Amino acid sequence: MHVLGINSGTSVDGIDLALCEFTPVAHNELSLRLLAYQEASFPKELQQQLLHIMRKKQAHLADLTELNFRLGMAFASAIDDFLSRFQLQPGEIDLVASHGQTLYHLVEPGRVRSTWQTGEGAVIAQHLGITVIDDMRVADVAAGGHGAPLASFLDALLFSDEHRSLALQNIGGIGNVTFLPAGKGPAGAYAFDTGPGNVLIDAAVRHFSAGAQGFDRDGTMARAGKINEAIVSEVLTHPYFQEIPPKTTGRELFGDAFAAHLIARGQERGLSPEDTVATLTAITTESIIQAYRAFGPQHIDEVLVGGGGGYNPVIMQRLREALPGTHVRLFEETGLPAGAKEAILFALLGHECLLGRTNNLPGCTGASKTVNLGKIVPGKNYRHLLCQALAESIGEEDGIPPMLRRLHLITDTIQE
Repeated sequence: MHVLGINSGTSVDGIDLALCEFTPVAHNELSLRLLAYQEASFPKELQQQLLHIMRKKQAHLADLTELNFRLGMAFASAIDDFLSRFQLQPGEIDLVASHGQTLYHLVEPGRVRSTWQTGEGAVIAQHLGITVIDDMRVADVAAGGHGAPLASFLDALLFSDEHRSLALQNIGGIGNVTFLPAGKGPAGAYAFDTGPGNVLIDAAVRHFSAGAQGFDRDGTMARAGKINEAIVSEVLTHPYFQEIPPKTTGRELFGDAFAAHLIARGQERGLSPEDTVATLTAITTESIIQAYRAFGPQHIDEVLVGGGGGYNPVIMQRLREALPGTHVRLFEETGLPAGAKEAILFALLGHECLLGRTNNLPGCTGASKTVNLGKIVPGKNYRHLLCQALAESIGEEDGIPPMLRRLHLITDTIQE
């Protein structure tokens, strides 16, 4: 089955697409081959609208209604460009699995835990004629989970090891980690959001460059500045960092308003722009290290780092210094490009949703049980897909099939 995963992350800095081929290789085991991937640009005006809504935390109902369809159209357009670039026809894709764009993730005490991803899947299905699966977080939240981090499902199926303990650290807008203790298998995985990833750094760079730059390329500003340890220590006393996992956070807490407060604190203390970026970078690295010491396995053999933060040498150097005896390397050295990881994840979740298998890890999200994530929007090929899914399920018992046991990576034929 050929599944196109599509994702827009917390940073709203692009649309990631990954075309994956899934093939059954044994009972409850699949092979994964990444055929092609692309990191597409977000339409600038739409990006600005999204960021404005996320910063203000409010919008007119008409704007939110329209935004849902505009995002669906943007995703469909990105898929059109993808097909053109790789000379593919819509009929060569069996299924589109779209994460959508998170508008709000509500996990505050005293409120009904809930989450909102937008980007109408029906628009994609109508435009392309392909079946779409989207809205993949809500079932986990409905089962009492945080709906995040979902990446642990892919991490655990690919990298669980009998003899070595691993950590898979994503440093996107928000940082999250999956711990895979040795010998525990996918069921032993646990995960949580470590706190701010690049979101505070990016906000400061935009502020000091008047919008001319969006991130600290190669850690240039952080390397040139001096860390204000008092601000770092103060931020790390925030209650979020002391919460017991599983837990999740987002821009609602560690967003532009939080960054603006820290920038103002830096200015009050006479920090230069470089000092401020160095300090915010240290908040990211120290929050990760603190999380490992408080909640990680006693010994971690290897850390695989994905997300934009992995390309910041200041972040990578600090992680290596703080974790002696642990091999810290980039996720893409495993054979999968880091930029495609989340789109691959949603392709996998969509595939498993179609087959009716559970595809969340309660030990990572805090859900009360395993559930089937995703909502299906039938396209012209839906009946064919159902027949294909039923054929793959022959021999399984009635009811919800067991969760996928293992994913085997094949690393040839990748096109970027």
